[in-house]
Amino acid sequence: MTDEEIDPLLEKLDAAQKVRLLTGGSTWRTHPEPAVGMRALTLSDGPAGVRGETWDERETSLVLPSPTAMAAAWDERLLTDLGALLAAEARRKGVDVVLAPTLNLHRSPLGGRHFECFSEDPLLTGRAGAALIRGIQSGGVAATAKHFVANDAETDRLTVDVRMDEQTLHEVYLAPFEAAVEAGVWAVMSAYNKVDGVTMSASPLLESPLKSEWGFDGTVVSDWGGVRTLLDTARSAQDLVMPGPDGPWATGLLAALERGLVPPEVVDDKVRRLLRLARRVGALGSPDPVRRPAVAPAARRALLRRAVAAGSVLLRNEGRLLPLDPAALRSVAVIGPHATAVRIQGGGSAEVFPDHVVTPLAGIREALGGEARVTYRPGLPPSPLPRPLGRDWSRDPRSGEPGVLVRLLDASGAELHAEHRLSGRIVEPSVTVEGAAAVEIRALVRPPVGGVWTWAVGGWGDISLSVGGQEVLAGTFPLDSDDPTRVHVAPPEHGARTELAAGEEVEVVALRSLAPRSGVATILAAAPPAGDAPAALAEAVAAARAAEVAVVVVGTTEQSESEGHDRESLELPQGQDALVRAVVRANPRTVVVVNSGGPVALPWHTRVPALLLVWFPGQEAGSGLADVLFGRAEPGGRLPTTWGAAQDDVPVLDTLPTPDGRLRYEEGQHIGYRAWLRSGSAPAYWFGHGLGYTDWEYEELTAPAGVRAGEPFDVRVRVRNSGRRSGREVVQVYLARSGSSSGSSVERPVRRLIGYAAVRARPGESAVAVVRVSGRALAHWSVERHGWETESGGYTLLAGRCAGELPLSATLTATGAAPSPGTGVPEAPHRDGERSPSVL
Repeated sequence: MTDEEIDPLLEKLDAAQKVRLLTGGSTWRTHPEPAVGMRALTLSDGPAGVRGETWDERETSLVLPSPTAMAAAWDERLLTDLGALLAAEARRKGVDVVLAPTLNLHRSPLGGRHFECFSEDPLLTGRAGAALIRGIQSGGVAATAKHFVANDAETDRLTVDVRMDEQTLHEVYLAPFEAAVEAGVWAVMSAYNKVDGVTMSASPLLESPLKSEWGFDGTVVSDWGGVRTLLDTARSAQDLVMPGPDGPWATGLLAALERGLVPPEVVDDKVRRLLRLARRVGALGSPDPVRRPAVAPAARRALLRRAVAAGSVLLRNEGRLLPLDPAALRSVAVIGPHATAVRIQGGGSAEVFPDHVVTPLAGIREALGGEARVTYRPGLPPSPLPRPLGRDWSRDPRSGEPGVLVRLLDASGAELHAEHRLSGRIVEPSVTVEGAAAVEIRALVRPPVGGVWTWAVGGWGDISLSVGGQEVLAGTFPLDSDDPTRVHVAPPEHGARTELAAGEEVEVVALRSLAPRSGVATILAAAPPAGDAPAALAEAVAAARAAEVAVVVVGTTEQSESEGHDRESLELPQGQDALVRAVVRANPRTVVVVNSGGPVALPWHTRVPALLLVWFPGQEAGSGLADVLFGRAEPGGRLPTTWGAAQDDVPVLDTLPTPDGRLRYEEGQHIGYRAWLRSGSAPAYWFGHGLGYTDWEYEELTAPAGVRAGEPFDVRVRVRNSGRRSGREVVQVYLARSGSSSGSSVERPVRRLIGYAAVRARPGESAVAVVRVSGRALAHWSVERHGWETESGGYTLLAGRCAGELPLSATLTATGAAPSPGTGVPEAPHRDGERSPSVL
């Protein structure tokens, strides 16, 4: 929609109508405006599934692999298909704007939300994000590039002031967002944090480079609660404040506009952008809707299953233990709590509710079809951390249905509303009732084992818990945070312990008061008595020793890896390292499967014959894992983030601001593999590493001897499949300044990724990967001139399978004029060498 079409609509609106549009009408919707034929826009999380407007476990969603798993596929066609699937889910749920992708970087492996981000590398992040954006917007649904910019850790995320040099900002942290704009993204979300002392919702970076140099013509939406002041944000290039209907703009912007404190043309530009977004998603006037056929359930599951295998990274495969031959197997021991309680997604605001989950144990059993004996042992006692009551051993005391009863009560304790729910984690009741003063969760619990049970109630305010008619918890817990996720999604839990008899049903009642700005989220959770850890380990060891193959599934927990807090340690929690060591000693044919969103420490990795990383793989976790284990699919993933063996080895680790609230990126552009290269030490597994089920030889690299600065060029890399199975190889090309770093007048990494392409070949065949390199690849950001420049002279191209294994090289010479300041990055066409038709 052109400005010539939008401006007549602007003329129909008075100042009050314009201002009203710029703050949300509710938590997830904008205001409608009948005067111009605009309905309300609906926005929703998230990156791995579309939740919709309600946070209700009865309203299920498809759960995709985490963005780290998506990026690990290094397959833009696949990501475009997954984006189209997100769009189909959004249309099904009446959502116009999906709040994805997250384009922040894996600066430190301790970042708590890295499962929602793609990679440590700006190029890979940008290409992955652009592919997902194209898929989402192909369905007439807006994608949202977030969180602009430098929101790369969770500690003090609302207030932290990130400091970095100008070159690093442009070359590293802004780069993925520029790629999103080049891909045509319709919305960008401003972050909570500050950069160089200015909160991002008021930052000049929203205007320059985002809107001016890059030409972004979409809407800048705030993170939820991210606009906390009036004039500085209203005068900036921030366009839409969420949520609503309250907020600084809702209460003060009209008066500021009438008093001349905010120029009218600034408000008009914000409204114009919102109208443009509404037009694009079919919410303005009577546009021709984007019609897409419904996606059959079988096709959806097939795509998600394929994505699990595509993103799985085979880190080790000594003696070619994998793939396993199902026809030759007689017994398999499956070990580890994650084999039955697999984490399919990360915790926090992006969490959605699946209608089903295929666990690793279920996927292995189905794949073997009863031909081999499959034994399961958890290897560890039940977790001591309470989990929300579910349908396994609790029921609604009113209906008798599995689950819990939730009631809203007035100040006198009278019932205003009641509903049956499936989980003791109530982020919000299904209705909002005026006069509600308390939330109550009530359940009949039949403990499967006797002993001392641990209970927890999550929430704020006055909280009580009674078990079997006896009050075991009572207290007042005042609100101490303004972080929306902590207040509305994951409030703190308060514990108590009681003795229960096995099989003897008791009534459990949790009650919390409601106060302004404290949310309604309430949690009723329980944990069984502490088990016998030595006995659990002994049972797992015995099962492993008696089986031909052992498969151990280990991973992180929501407490160790989630939105809202950074990780304190990279160690696997709750004795899982000891479990791995014991099983490997008992059975040398052991496969270890790691179920985490980001890196974990691997102190035992050299003793494990087969090590497979599945990330948070989405709802088809077990099916896709079984496909890889038994050779139906190749593990297609390559690491999007470098993995160290131990936390102390990692060169960039800190996520903690200094006492003055600043987080200084003192390492500059040297993060991830760049930091490892500069340190001179080697990680356990380099960025880009991943094994398939065949072998490859790198034979020849061909590149132009000279290029003019700013012009794209092609690098051709010939590889040969020297193994005995067809396969796919991801060919990566890196750039270094010829000679030593002293040969350059600017700060540069030892080398950096500038392109990649995937090829397929049968045994004995050669294939040529054509890697398109952007004209920006040789350039650097000039701090003196505040623009892009290219140093004339020699550069070295290196090609191989990861950042630490680059057997081929060539040199080229750059000459001629540099790119002009602010020019966009020409999009490199996808040359994957494979044909993967969309199912959507």
